[in-house]
Amino acid sequence: MTEPRIIVACDFPTAAQALALVDRLDPARCRVKIGKELFTAAGPELVRAVQSRGFGVFLDLKFHDIPNTVAGACAAAAELGVWMVNVHAAGGRRMLQAARAALPEHGQRPRLIAVTVLTSMSEPDLVQIGVTGVSLADQVLKLAGLAAAEGLDGVVCSAREVAMLRRQFGADFLLVTPGIRAPGQAADDQRRTATPAEAMRDGSSYLVIGRPITQAQDPLQALTAIASDLASSQPIRG
Repeated sequence: MTEPRIIVACDFPTAAQALALVDRLDPARCRVKIGKELFTAAGPELVRAVQSRGFGVFLDLKFHDIPNTVAGACAAAAELGVWMVNVHAAGGRRMLQAARAALPEHGQRPRLIAVTVLTSMSEPDLVQIGVTGVSLADQVLKLAGLAAAEGLDGVVCSAREVAMLRRQFGADFLLVTPGIRAPGQAADDQRRTATPAEAMRDGSSYLVIGRPITQAQDPLQALTAIASDLASSQPIRG
């Protein structure tokens, strides 16, 4: 079996709910994302519990602080043994440099990726926070370029920007795409969404998928169906 390209978003308020889902999944078919709500509630012990079941963990805490603080957080994530960790590219060059330097060069080094523009945001949202005179796509491209220049492994981006970024940064740059929805499914709080097949066709490396799996009556069946659909459609790039 090839490397799993699906990351299941384990967005629950308690460890018990999260582990109940994880125990219905297959680590050969997916990895698991643990974000702010769950990590705040359950902490590193929940990460260890998920890892003990064989799953790689994407620690989705989006670090964004002064360089020294972010460096310490990234070092702690590496010590915890997570598979992937992220920071905000908007933290700037020195913060990205500190984050990258905090990770070990050898052994079990987490993949380090940077958030470009949140998939819940649109161009009017950028204007509200003072980002003017630039399109959303150009802002994503600018922040992705900053991450690439500082040696990060890739970025988090919407599937709508994947094709552009894949052309710009080549096959080895990781493009991790949340906002994945099944055809016809409501976008909820996301703004820039795509189906799994669309995202992978355009060059996504990993798909972060939540509700289509976590709210399914049979999460493993839903996961397997999505993975099979991806395997039988377009070749995976990245």
